[in-house]
Amino acid sequence: MRHQIYISVGSNVERDKYTRAGLQGLYQAFGALSLSSVYESEAVGFSGSHFYNLVVGAQTEMSISQVCQQLKKIEDRNGRLRGEKKFAPRTLDLDLLLYDDLVTNDQVIVPRGEIEYNAFVLLPLSEIAADFTHPTAGKTIGSLWQAYDQSQQKLWKIDFNWSPTES
Repeated sequence: MRHQIYISVGSNVERDKYTRAGLQGLYQAFGALSLSSVYESEAVGFSGSHFYNLVVGAQTEMSISQVCQQLKKIEDRNGRLRGEKKFAPRTLDLDLLLYDDLVTNDQVIVPRGEIEYNAFVLLPLSEIAADFTHPTAGKTIGSLWQAYDQSQQKLWKIDFNWSPTES
């Protein structure tokens, strides 16, 4: 059975390099990807360099735990240090946002809370999954973005092109 997944991608250390490497790793793990625009945003929760953020959609036959293992492997291959403070600079941050309409907090929390309170997650997710109904809010991702106080966090869309042929 194929499952629809959405993954947030973030980097604020060598952002271009690690965002591209993360996308390549996701492509190798899941195949065809649906990509939002890439946004630059200020660090949230700590003082640090600006982040690049986007959301990726994919389909997979993997279980939720297999998906999470893949994301950790991709992060680790790209210099992600474990045991860091929650709010700290990072080469690559991959978070599973949605796995079909599953609601769970067993090993991983899905849907991720950041969907509803971080513009750098909600805006790009709304670009590629506007009609997807959030499993606990009961509203579409597009309507959640429309209702979001867009003055809370500043985002800047950047020019960013990636193709799976990059190495």
